[in-house]
Amino acid sequence: MRKTELLIPAGSLEVLKTAVIYGADAVYIGGEAFGLRAKAKNFTNEDIRKGIAFAHDRGVKVYITANILAHNEDLSGVEEYFNELKEIRPDAVIISDPGVFAIAKRVIPDMEIHISTQANNTNYGTYLFWYQLGARRVVSARELSLAEIKDIRGKIPDELEIESFIHGAMCMSYSGRCLLSNFMTGRDANQGACTHPCRWKYSIVEEKRPGEYMPVYENERGTYIFNSKDLCMIEHIPEMMDAGIDSFKIEGRMKTALYVATVARTYRKAIDDYNKDPEIYKANMDWYKSEIGKCTYREFTTGFYFGKPDATTQIYDNNTYVKNYTYLGTVEAVDERGYARIEQKNKFTVGETIEVMKPDGRNLEVPVKGIFNEEGEPQDSAPHSRQILFVDLDAQIEPFDILRRSEME
Repeated sequence: MRKTELLIPAGSLEVLKTAVIYGADAVYIGGEAFGLRAKAKNFTNEDIRKGIAFAHDRGVKVYITANILAHNEDLSGVEEYFNELKEIRPDAVIISDPGVFAIAKRVIPDMEIHISTQANNTNYGTYLFWYQLGARRVVSARELSLAEIKDIRGKIPDELEIESFIHGAMCMSYSGRCLLSNFMTGRDANQGACTHPCRWKYSIVEEKRPGEYMPVYENERGTYIFNSKDLCMIEHIPEMMDAGIDSFKIEGRMKTALYVATVARTYRKAIDDYNKDPEIYKANMDWYKSEIGKCTYREFTTGFYFGKPDATTQIYDNNTYVKNYTYLGTVEAVDERGYARIEQKNKFTVGETIEVMKPDGRNLEVPVKGIFNEEGEPQDSAPHSRQILFVDLDAQIEPFDILRRSEME
């Protein structure tokens, strides 16, 4: 059996550390340019260095995205950027553009190159093409079924790795090649600036009746005609492994530390349980499904893996997330009193019960006994975003524990 890598996204240094602590084998991040998440916080070169050091100290790899579809004016900057990466030494770069690939081969010839899903990798001939040019890994297009991926595995060299998405948001366009954002807002999805117009609500305006908006109905359920459900394959890890996939990729470089910790911890346990004993994996399925439902999501689908999507893979009546838990903060340190130091993310109050999420899989329900600011002054609540606080939870708290509050009745 091929060793399976769990690949987790990170949009900031804080989230990278969370991904590493909560079970990632590898983390993929974007620098300040040439990745497809321009709105993410992204990483300065100094942050990349810190992130790589933190990950490598714990045996975790770091990949850098440089997967824009480049224009002429981008190429000189790409070359300069790769010269910087030559000194920083990530474990791989993720590329989709052949021109960018050629620069990488020349400037950083000893670094692994992974071919992004943006390159539309839908057949074994494409995999062989990139392999012959020197790619180490190819990310499968989301439009492939598991049967097609298994067929590709049988027709490519063993050392060429396959990476496939196992969880996260789906794009309504072909492998992310969408022009809606560019057309409607002037922001190019293939340059990293997508505004996600697929999540918007649409109406029809008849030419001779301006100002009269008629809703678009695919059927009686509503009008969000492009809004896909999120991918979730937590119940199908055996089939993913059987297809010969080397890396299970989570989508979400713009997600919170709570989201990243939740999906990383859950998939880590599911993969490890299955490798230990498939019966343990089956027995723990309710726990996996319960935990994965504690991060924000748009209902779940299996995407293209078991055949072409149908009407049930879209959400027609809204464009909102299901949000069962609220992120309150990540424990940065524990002081001599045993109080948790956090940067507050959402409001909570003294007296309420919250949950402490631990990397080892435990969830502790604890009362908030006290909240104190940096001057040691008590507060009844934590209403100010990003305020540094010390929280008395009367429990064994450790750095990287995550504080969250259930919103389920």
